Amino acid sequence: MTGGAVPLWRRLPQRGFSNAPFKTEYDVVNVGRLNRFADGAVVTPDELRREGVIKGKGGAGVKVLANGELRKSLTVRADAFSDGAVAKIQAAGGTVEVIPPRRPPVRNKMRSKAQKAEG
Repeated sequence: MTGGAVPLWRRLPQRGFSNAPFKTEYDVVNVGRLNRFADGAVVTPDELRREGVIKGKGGAGVKVLANGELRKSLTVRADAFSDGAVAKIQAAGGTVEVIPPRRPPVRNKMRSKAQKAEG
């Protein structure tokens, strides 16, 4: 005997939670790439884009990772840092500043069309 009905659990669509809308994707910069800046400079995400170190638009911001060696004393401002990157920047005599997260705009879906036109 072959064939038969497909079990119910195989006929139902697979559904579940996806973390994709909540995922934070950073533009990644390694510590070794920061040597192109002058000693004592303040490195910000805008400076990194201007120098061509990062290409993305920075949806969630910039994260500095610990790959490479830093030979200059810099003040690095970014949205996130790995523990190793903080240790390397501070060992080179630099400082680390975390940029506070950006708040998304508040959308009030309950406002009427007249209120939306006013403001």
